[in-house]
Amino acid sequence: MTPTLGKPVAAGEFWDIVAITAADKKQELAYKQQLSEKLRRKELPLGVQYHVFVDPAGVKIGNGGSTLCALRCLEKLYGDKWNSFTILLIHSGGYSQRLPNASALGKIFTALPLGNPIYQMLELKLAMYIDFPSHMNPGVLVTCADDIELYSIGELEFIRFDKPGFTALAHPSSLTMGTTHGVFVLDPFNYLEHGDLEYRCCHCFLHKPSIEKMHQFNAVYRPRNFCQKDCAGGDTACFRLDSEYVYTDSLFYMDHKSAKKLLAFYEKIGTVNCEIDAYGDFLQALGPGATVEYTRNTSNVTKEESELVDMRQRIFHLLKGTSLNVVVLNNSKFYHIGTTEEYLFHFTSDSWLKSELGLQSIAFSIFPDISEYSGKTSCVIQSILDSGCSVAPGSVVEYCRLGPDVSVGENCIISGSCIITKAVLPAYSFVCSLSLKMNGQLKYSSMAFGVQDDLKKNVKTLSDIKLLQFFGVCFLSCLDIWNLKVTEELFSGDKTCLSLWTARIFPVCCSLSDSVTTSLKMLTAVKNKSSFSLNSYELLSIEEMLVYKDVEDMITYREQIFLEISLNKKQSDLEIS
Repeated sequence: MTPTLGKPVAAGEFWDIVAITAADKKQELAYKQQLSEKLRRKELPLGVQYHVFVDPAGVKIGNGGSTLCALRCLEKLYGDKWNSFTILLIHSGGYSQRLPNASALGKIFTALPLGNPIYQMLELKLAMYIDFPSHMNPGVLVTCADDIELYSIGELEFIRFDKPGFTALAHPSSLTMGTTHGVFVLDPFNYLEHGDLEYRCCHCFLHKPSIEKMHQFNAVYRPRNFCQKDCAGGDTACFRLDSEYVYTDSLFYMDHKSAKKLLAFYEKIGTVNCEIDAYGDFLQALGPGATVEYTRNTSNVTKEESELVDMRQRIFHLLKGTSLNVVVLNNSKFYHIGTTEEYLFHFTSDSWLKSELGLQSIAFSIFPDISEYSGKTSCVIQSILDSGCSVAPGSVVEYCRLGPDVSVGENCIISGSCIITKAVLPAYSFVCSLSLKMNGQLKYSSMAFGVQDDLKKNVKTLSDIKLLQFFGVCFLSCLDIWNLKVTEELFSGDKTCLSLWTARIFPVCCSLSDSVTTSLKMLTAVKNKSSFSLNSYELLSIEEMLVYKDVEDMITYREQIFLEISLNKKQSDLEIS
């Protein structure tokens, strides 16, 4: 029997616990509110314990540190009882700076153009991993909120997580892809036939290795007698069948004994004061070929803390000798939807993910017509669009109300917005509206920039902000257009880390529609090189918007759209019958 949304699950048929990690208290509250709403509407399997585990305040601890914190939370909640549980741990603690329409409500709650009501990443994860718990020994399956693993195996085959130590999924990938993922160095395999599913032992694990290092460790394979059926799509499938390939990582499982070992280590050290990677720092310690050498390599680390090397070495000695089992999925693909570019590509282009999941161009929306142009369509998710409104191919509209005189250009993302007056979104625009609670009052602000802008890029001094770009234009020129002065007050947070993320440039307004039109004016002014003064407005950075966000009001706004679409669909069904 398969677990059903809104129905209780039988013992042993589904996860005992589904846990989501959050970066801070504000994010924790947002996740809890959304989980509670989903359970109220019976959009998740019932009888499962859903938890949100928040990282401790202070230094960023990475998904490895979050894993350790989550294990301690489980111990506090369940004592020894969790040693018999199957647990799904989803890391969703980032601020999604590369896909900011997921920043306010979380990557794991990203809407997909699928389902009625709309599925989000959480429901997709639960569906993808539906067979795992019943073929798993007690332990923890660790995954990230913004990736999708699709695979094909024999009808009577199942992926089993029943061996001691760690077990990871492996996908055939190009060598280039291997440089940005983890790569498995597998023990020799002497079978003549290679199936879609193989259980292998891993000699050692390389984290984001160079192509030279992959060859040096014999991690590179040459074409053999298996055929990857659809190698044109997916992050891990963009290589020709006659090319060399490696096996890269996605999710991994650790048995209860390994989880307890990590927990005992965490309780002994008390706190984590550096960023630990669950993949790079846990998996590299595993397998008979693991050496301590990687612990000193900090080339892939964004911020090198003094404690990092010491922490890695302690984890290495803790886990050394633990086995790393690999489930090789020869006919599989790994997709990542963590950037604006990936999001637009998979939802609007003729991508393999779109065809494999059956992603729709119009999903649970009121919208008259969608035109296709050179293999691209627009994508509308839980939105109400007037018949006079136009959305160009390559753009995504989610949770919006757009009036008759609204024109959305190509390759735009517009989220949570309401536009009732005449408006034009220039091509490659990004607009996302947030409800805010400021001094007890409900306000609104809309972030607006170019989909290709790098919000994470930062400079250390005010004199360097000319190196930042907004909608492809020098940020200094933009400030001139908006009549804003270059001072420290222009940025929130750390004054030695100045970026578009911390720039106080987005107007606060009393209504949702005003907030969108005002932010569009500042965007259009940059596009047209005309002036639009922001002097008279209270301005926030995206960083500050997330502090003031009113999750309840954003959920209510989505619910109103949901009810209106539902009512419209009921009336349409009655008219047809």
